[in-house]
Amino acid sequence: MKRIFLFVLTNLAVVLVLGIVASLLGVNQYLTGSGLNLSALLGFSMVMGFGGAFISLLMSKWMAKMSTGAEVITQARNADETWILETVQRLSQRAGIDMPEVAIYDGEPNAFATGAFKNSALVAVSTGLLQGMTREEVEAVLGHEIAHIANGDMVTLTLLQGVLNTFVVFLSRVIGYFVDNLTRSKDDESNSPGWGYYVTSIVLDIVLGFVASMIVAWYSRQREFRADEGSAQLLGQKQPMINALSRLGQMQAGALPANVSAMGITGDLGKLFATHPPLEERIAALQST
Repeated sequence: MKRIFLFVLTNLAVVLVLGIVASLLGVNQYLTGSGLNLSALLGFSMVMGFGGAFISLLMSKWMAKMSTGAEVITQARNADETWILETVQRLSQRAGIDMPEVAIYDGEPNAFATGAFKNSALVAVSTGLLQGMTREEVEAVLGHEIAHIANGDMVTLTLLQGVLNTFVVFLSRVIGYFVDNLTRSKDDESNSPGWGYYVTSIVLDIVLGFVASMIVAWYSRQREFRADEGSAQLLGQKQPMINALSRLGQMQAGALPANVSAMGITGDLGKLFATHPPLEERIAALQST
């Protein structure tokens, strides 16, 4: 319930902020008495598309901590925390990035990385993963998350999401305006958009949004293969990552909040919308390299 509340509240706040920005820039007035102002609409689409994506990225660390209850390790309290900090530091140095924040949260086996900047990121692992895996397997998982950060996956995914969001907003309103003109009565002299515009725009926002989600999910799956390979390179061998993936297949992986699920070690959505490939495919890809 806490995750849902934070997700809804954050998105409402983002929409409110973007609405104010669009109003200040004057790009929200794309429907004029003389027709559709494409330049203003493109500006509005970019504000809503990229603005939402980048605000979410900038808030990702805070949101991840709040939604999972992750506790950042500022000073190791036991041997396990000391080992985790030393392992992340060693892997970060090999990857050529600054030491990210390291956190632990209570939950089923999973891990994730997030953050807007390579040198100011967050890596979090669950207690379930730490308890259910060997240290070598945990190191491989940490290497996987460090590889995500070093590859700049968070920013790349945000840019892709921003481009797709912009096209969704722009195309849905252009097509909506066209449909409205076709369905409008010849006797209707009103300059305001009719029901055809609003209905079509809303429907296309949903339909094109699903298409955009499938594209983002496809790209996310490709990143997982690269992060697996990155872990193998950081550790100097691929067997620990293979063992970790095999172990995950025997465990009940925990769900992650929507804002960090694409950066997790595993996922279980429908095939077209899955952010992670099947574990069997990931293992096979590692074995073939």
